[in-house]
Amino acid sequence: MKVGILGAGQLARMIALAGYPLGVEFIVLDPSAEACSTVLCEHLLGDYNDPVLLAELAERADVVTYEFENVPADVAEFLENHTTVHPAPKALAVAQDRLVEKRFLQELGIPTPAYVAIDSLDDLEQAMLTVGWPAILKSRTQGYDGKGQSILKSPADLMPAWELLQGVPAIVEGFVSFNREISIIAVRNIAGEMVFYPVSENLHRGGILRVSECRASDPMQQQAEAYVTKLAEALAYVGVLALELFEVDGQLLANEFAPRVHNSGHWTIEGAETSQFENHVRAILNLPLGATAPVGFAAMVNFIGGLPSTEQLLSIPDAHVHLYGKEPRKGRKVAHVTVRSKTAEQMIASVSALVRLSDQVDCS
Repeated sequence: MKVGILGAGQLARMIALAGYPLGVEFIVLDPSAEACSTVLCEHLLGDYNDPVLLAELAERADVVTYEFENVPADVAEFLENHTTVHPAPKALAVAQDRLVEKRFLQELGIPTPAYVAIDSLDDLEQAMLTVGWPAILKSRTQGYDGKGQSILKSPADLMPAWELLQGVPAIVEGFVSFNREISIIAVRNIAGEMVFYPVSENLHRGGILRVSECRASDPMQQQAEAYVTKLAEALAYVGVLALELFEVDGQLLANEFAPRVHNSGHWTIEGAETSQFENHVRAILNLPLGATAPVGFAAMVNFIGGLPSTEQLLSIPDAHVHLYGKEPRKGRKVAHVTVRSKTAEQMIASVSALVRLSDQVDCS
């Protein structure tokens, strides 16, 4: 079997690493000659809209998937007319536009933070009368890892924030006074069967995920599973689906969803019986889904912009190092380290040591 992947970054790299033991081959389409999964996968180098490359990908891949949600939705729709695409292009189209996404979630009965659509500076000024301060202005499209976002603390912030977006459509959201941020990762196969990983508790800084911790038996697990099930069924979803949530006084608000394997699930590589990456491959190829039970106490720490030495990382107890083969650059995810320990105390100690190392090299 051969899987095609739109995008060739670290997520495609980890999908391939999980699929090779199952006898699966991979071919990636990406416009960057330096994309980090190309050392593992055959690489179709060119634009996502290149008709010749798309035709080749459709002909040679048994199924096509994607590793990030900024791949043009019409590309996935084109491919779907010539081969199998999982997840379906509809999931991509909804996730690409924050306004469409918020409305879709609310139509399913999944609550979200309050928001207002913004198409002009005047819209923004009027919206703040109801949204209140502080708030966050977000571009509707092309936003990830904090990109395309500005925090609004006073009227003086409105003009600079709007100019930063250069007039693109946006939404403004009131700040959510949350107790914590969590995510739920689900896997759904072609028959509609679903499995769920334990909730991850997440820590962000500067809009970029820094730490995710597996929270087995979390009190929000059932509510999170109910929400992500509604979403997956409405999209006729196949593959791994991540839903990011705010917990506010025992209730969950949906922030956004990702129609792909997700950074907050990286701990599953060593910390679950079957990783999210292997389960994604299983789902899209209609193979039996693997068990999602945690193995020990697990967490993940991202390294942004820079890296300490591999020796430093490996000296930390229970650390498992995942380097992406990327050159260090400000704001760039260059690696993550997972921790799997026999006790919660040891896991916390190792994560703390990794966070200190991460802070020393952080170039975000």
